[in-house]
Amino acid sequence: MIRRWHLVAFAVLATLALACEGGAGGATPSPSATAKGYPASMAALGDSITAGFGSCGTYLACGRNSWSTGSADEVDSHYRRILARNGKIKGHARSYAEPGARAADLSGQAAQAVAMKAAYVTVLIGANDACASTVAGMTPVASFRDAVDEALTRLRKGLPRSRVLVASIPDVYRLWDLGRSNASAVRVWSRLHICPAMLSAPTSDAAPDEARRRAVRDRIDAYNDQLRDACRAYGKRCRWDNGAVHGVRFGLDLVNHVDYFHPDAEGQREIADVTYPGRFTW
Repeated sequence: MIRRWHLVAFAVLATLALACEGGAGGATPSPSATAKGYPASMAALGDSITAGFGSCGTYLACGRNSWSTGSADEVDSHYRRILARNGKIKGHARSYAEPGARAADLSGQAAQAVAMKAAYVTVLIGANDACASTVAGMTPVASFRDAVDEALTRLRKGLPRSRVLVASIPDVYRLWDLGRSNASAVRVWSRLHICPAMLSAPTSDAAPDEARRRAVRDRIDAYNDQLRDACRAYGKRCRWDNGAVHGVRFGLDLVNHVDYFHPDAEGQREIADVTYPGRFTW
């Protein structure tokens, strides 16, 4: 959910981010699972949400706070919840999520999950496809679906016995509606050019600005429909979150105050809570 022009800065800051990036880490992953069904390895695919961007209070990714593969106590990620039931997963979780990633980047991430033989894969993608500079720059719905299908096909062929969870895209329109009256959020959105298709001129009630925001809202709804349908087409080894992430009522208390956009640690925990399957029986 961060603009692509920031990626050069990420490369420069990567070394500084290591302390913040600490996720599960560890030894070479194992593809096996216990008799109880809890996976012994996992991979996270997606963008800056899953990378934990901004959740450590800096304008950097922070893998330890990822809802999927993070290690932080306060988040209680999927990885930590599985670890409590199956110790074999310890150190065998990898995040391939990248700030700025779009659906077109998902297949490359899926290839990495296949290479590590992940027994469980989480997918959360699409915010950057909608958060373009303009409405016209958003990824077309058909192109979005093609890219998601390509990635899921790679997972299905490479990991036919693994479980996949596909999460919905958060409700960015609601976040704008809550934040437009907050002076700090408006100032940061404008200064950092956060999700301009939705958040440009955040206090404006002009008809063109209202129409622009509705177009982004509708595009995210369309992407979520495609994610749901793509997961269903995948087959019984894919689980859709039934719109749970989109339904989270992200207030300003659940986003970081670095960019007033990405989930903070508490927001990451909320995503973990609403998406964790509990039992791996699908």
